[in-house]
Amino acid sequence: MTDAADAQASLEFMLKDEIVRMYQEVADNPSGEFHFFHGREAAELFGYAPEWLDRAPAGAVASFAGVGNPHERSNLQPGERVLDLGSGAGLDAIIASWRVGSAGSVVGVDLNPAMCLKAQAHVAATGAKMECHEGRMEDIPLPDASVDVIISNGVMNLSFRKRRVVEQMFRVLRPGGRISITDIVSAKQLSQSIVNDPKLWAS
Repeated sequence: MTDAADAQASLEFMLKDEIVRMYQEVADNPSGEFHFFHGREAAELFGYAPEWLDRAPAGAVASFAGVGNPHERSNLQPGERVLDLGSGAGLDAIIASWRVGSAGSVVGVDLNPAMCLKAQAHVAATGAKMECHEGRMEDIPLPDASVDVIISNGVMNLSFRKRRVVEQMFRVLRPGGRISITDIVSAKQLSQSIVNDPKLWAS
C-alpha cells in the first residue's frame, strides 16, 4: 500500500469514529448545541408533514439530523421493500414503513449498531417493523437485487468513495428500482485542510 493510500485509510478510520460519535451524541442528547440543523426544526424546514412529526415517536423526531426530505420524490408504494441507507434514529424509516404498509418492508443500514437498535425501537413503537444492519454504505450488507427503493438523507457526502457507494446502491436495487436521496453538494473543490479534518466531514 502506498503512503497516499495509507493516509486515506487512516483518515477514513478516523472519519468513521467521528461520524459514529457525533450522530450518537445527537441521538443521546438532542437538546444539545450542534453546528447543523437537527430535530423537529430541521424536519419542518425540509418539508416533513407536521402530521408525520406529530405521529412519530418524539425521540425519532428530536434526533433527526437529515439535510433534506427524500420522501418528496420517493413515490413509495404499498408492498415495496425500502432500504434506508444511514438510517440513524429512524424517522425516515418510520415514514417509509407507513407508506409501504404491512405488505411492504423497510431495512436500514447504519455504521452504528446502537443506532440500529434505537431505530428499530422507534419503528416498533409505531406498530411497524424494521430490519436494521450494522454496515458501511461502501459495502451494503444486502443481497443483489433485493430492494425496490433506496432512500438516504445526508449520508453519501460522508464517504470518501462515492463511486463505490453508487455501485453498491445499484447492486442491491431490483430491476426498475428507484433511488431518492438528499445530500450536500459542494460547487467547488474543498481545501485540503477541510478534506483532512474528520470533524468537518462528519458535520
